[in-house]
Amino acid sequence: MRADQNSKRGKDSMKQYNILFLCTHNSARSVLGEALASTHPSGKFVGYSAGSTPGTKVNPFAAEIAKELGYPESKLRSKSWDEYGLPDAPKMDFIITVCDNAAGEVCPFWPGKPATAHWGFPDPSQVQGTDEDKRRAFKDVMIGLKKRLDLLADMPLETLDSLSLKEVHTKS
Repeated sequence: MRADQNSKRGKDSMKQYNILFLCTHNSARSVLGEALASTHPSGKFVGYSAGSTPGTKVNPFAAEIAKELGYPESKLRSKSWDEYGLPDAPKMDFIITVCDNAAGEVCPFWPGKPATAHWGFPDPSQVQGTDEDKRRAFKDVMIGLKKRLDLLADMPLETLDSLSLKEVHTKS
């Protein structure tokens, strides 16, 4: 078997962990989390995102970054967190809130008791100024989320609990 086939087989057989990123409107930070997790070089994550009161569309700056990461544009949509509480929804391993509002809201019941954490970031969609200022704010959030996902990928995920997941926040 060729080396490239061998490495692909290893990646395919590795357990992947579902991460649901939550933010109130599911248009910016949580969408970036979904795209970053799904395109993470470790191959360990499948990202999802949702909000308590989803917006009508994904913020164009978040969509631009997600597409640059190689995330399919067809998956970019603002979703209600109710979708992930349904019986046929993917089982989540981790639930991460990325905005302070969502962290304080009463969340639905998540089947399987996933580990939870809050990785708060300022809302880049609230930044005033030029498109370049706004783009920079989104990139800052992307860099912060990527650092935390890199740390998470290096942890023993099969034994991770909510307390350990919260430590990722303090190390970044």
